[in-house]
Amino acid sequence: MASDTPESLMTLCTDFCLRNLDGTLGYLLDKETLRLHPDIFLPSEICDQLVNEYVELVSAACTFEPHETFFSLFSDPRSTRLTRIHLREDLVQDQDLEAIRKQDLVELYLTNCEKLSAKSLQTLRSFSHSLVSLSLFGCANIFYEEDNPGGCEDECLVNPTCQVLVKDFTFEGFSRLRFLNLGRMIDGVPIESLLRPLNSLAALDLSGIQTSDATFLTQWKDSLMSLVLYNMDLSDEHIRVIAQLHKLRHLDISRDRLSSYYKFKLTRKVLSLLVQKLGNLMSLDISGHMILENCSISKMDEEAGQTSTDPSKSSIMPFRALKRPLQFLGLFETSLCRLTHIPAYKVSGDKNEEQVLNAIEAYTEHRPEITSRAINLLFDIARIERCNQLLRALKLVITALKCHKYDKNIQVTGSAALFYLTNSEYRSEQSIKLRRQVIQVVLNGMESYQEVTVQRNCCLTLCNFSIPEELEFQYRRVNELLLSILSPTRQDESIQRIAVHLCNALVCQVDNDHKEAVGKMGFVVTMLKLIQKKLLDKTCDQVMEFSWSALWNITDETPDNCEMFLNFNGMKLFLDCLKEFPEKQELHRNMLGLLGNVAEVKELRPQLMTSQFISVFSNLLESKADGIEVSYNACGVLSHIMFDGPEAWGVCEPQRAEVEERMWAAIQSWDINSRRNINYRFEMGRSFEPILRLLPQGISPVSQHWATWALYNLVSVYPDKYCPLLIKEGGLPLLKDLVKMATARQETKEMARKVIDHCSNYREENMDTSR
Repeated sequence: MASDTPESLMTLCTDFCLRNLDGTLGYLLDKETLRLHPDIFLPSEICDQLVNEYVELVSAACTFEPHETFFSLFSDPRSTRLTRIHLREDLVQDQDLEAIRKQDLVELYLTNCEKLSAKSLQTLRSFSHSLVSLSLFGCANIFYEEDNPGGCEDECLVNPTCQVLVKDFTFEGFSRLRFLNLGRMIDGVPIESLLRPLNSLAALDLSGIQTSDATFLTQWKDSLMSLVLYNMDLSDEHIRVIAQLHKLRHLDISRDRLSSYYKFKLTRKVLSLLVQKLGNLMSLDISGHMILENCSISKMDEEAGQTSTDPSKSSIMPFRALKRPLQFLGLFETSLCRLTHIPAYKVSGDKNEEQVLNAIEAYTEHRPEITSRAINLLFDIARIERCNQLLRALKLVITALKCHKYDKNIQVTGSAALFYLTNSEYRSEQSIKLRRQVIQVVLNGMESYQEVTVQRNCCLTLCNFSIPEELEFQYRRVNELLLSILSPTRQDESIQRIAVHLCNALVCQVDNDHKEAVGKMGFVVTMLKLIQKKLLDKTCDQVMEFSWSALWNITDETPDNCEMFLNFNGMKLFLDCLKEFPEKQELHRNMLGLLGNVAEVKELRPQLMTSQFISVFSNLLESKADGIEVSYNACGVLSHIMFDGPEAWGVCEPQRAEVEERMWAAIQSWDINSRRNINYRFEMGRSFEPILRLLPQGISPVSQHWATWALYNLVSVYPDKYCPLLIKEGGLPLLKDLVKMATARQETKEMARKVIDHCSNYREENMDTSR
């Protein structure tokens, strides 16, 4: 099982400081610019963590608001020291790098920072004396600058961006630079002249860059240990150059087989040449290539013996010349990954779960197009088979979703995989911390991506959690997201159904403060709009029934929500639904349960006092729908109205005495052992108070009788649940007083005595006699 180890003190403090910058580390200069307090001095370990955690919070936590001048906190190297920072996407702009230009950065990773322009190229020169590692992966605009800034009106009519490609920048002066990633750089940048000043490169990534002449790579033949040429259209000349780089330990010449047509085909001869010439090779990736010639041994030899990583037994003939097994071999979307004897400790491929997880792990950061297909394979494994490396799989999918929250394919496949990876079969293996991470990333997906499939997958995944308990730490946010999904009048039917179900579950067993807060978010209004829409369509489906059920739950002991229901034509919708769907028993039960909650609020009862409403409630007393539920709830509504006395009876028809007589008849027809749907749950704070208030009074004996019957039914059928609650809430003294009341009916007194006996017997049976 995954660990629930708490976060380190360093992590907790960093998170707190970032969420409270003004009150901890900094102050606002001129009400705009953040400045570090003058008495604070931070070492590089803390500064690096602050920046990197800030980037993580901005990209992964949609509730975190970025600060425009955050990087100005680190403008003075005398009080702050930055050394290794990783920045990504639209978070970073030219002025942010400019703010930290005085820092002696050793490692700077800029990933997909498309807002950076050629101004940042000049800022990079400020770090030239100290930089060892630099990544500009996906920074597509960093080699563009404005053409005649401030004076290009005529040109802007032709070229609205007024941008030109910078071709004269080089890495001159970057004497310490050893690791460089220029992946997915725009076409037209003169790579050879750009890199020529670098004398001792150890690692170079030119993913997606096309160059017909790779001879310039040989200037680092004595230093280059890692070379990535993913999606470069190779030729025999490229292979000849690569073969001269004898220090290489990692070589990646893989490609995305779906992205475009590549002339170059990988042959047995090419693989043999690479193995022969690159004797230090520890990692090789040839994913996506179609192997022209047969590189594998015969089927008979291939199946013989135990699976082995020994190169001499390799099923791939060229790899038999390896001196030792490779640490990693990328074979994703190649036929070679399905062979038995592969001379590598870790293989990416599509043969089994291990290979698929290796692929997700290897390609997530920079290759979403590959990662989405690998996650889709994991989805099939989790759906059809059993996932044997659950924790690893979950963590990898979470990382991919965080890293690519705006990538449609990743979000669709990732959210679908999470649904199967979090189901009940795997629950015992997951820690609270891990399940919370899943919830966070699911909510991020719902917030960031409005695509129908993503929304459906995310809602379905939330259904795998205990609601509301596991979602309570994000209670407000999840309700806001669900209500936003339900707000469009025309919505995907399946999403609507799941979202309403979740809304209902979220308000079912929470305290009244939560219900009131959700009501103010628009919960009541949203449910009423859904009901209205279903009425117009003349459809009574799960959405209709769940919506009424959700209203029943959210109005429970929350007068504000009850009032909102009345103010937004809830009673009209009740009458219309009753008329349109006379045979829908579940619907009637939910509606009457809700109106029972409304009737409990004294200030709102006058709005129920109309001839039409009283007649409807009286007629429902005789309903046999859903056992006794509809009749019981109708009687409950009338009991509270009767409790206000004859002077509050403001209608001529039906007469109060007539209704009272029908109530007595209904109560006497009910089976006392009926199993009920109303759930007075002690542990969730549900109180007997609305029932108990009807006991000590003589103004409405029938209301008193209904309340006594309700208590008798609950303690008879569910003694373990409701006897302790009734005792705790002081119900027994009220019942004893009732027995002595002259105005109480004899049958009510007899029923009260039975309730007292039930609770007394329960207390004796459960008394502690161990001492």
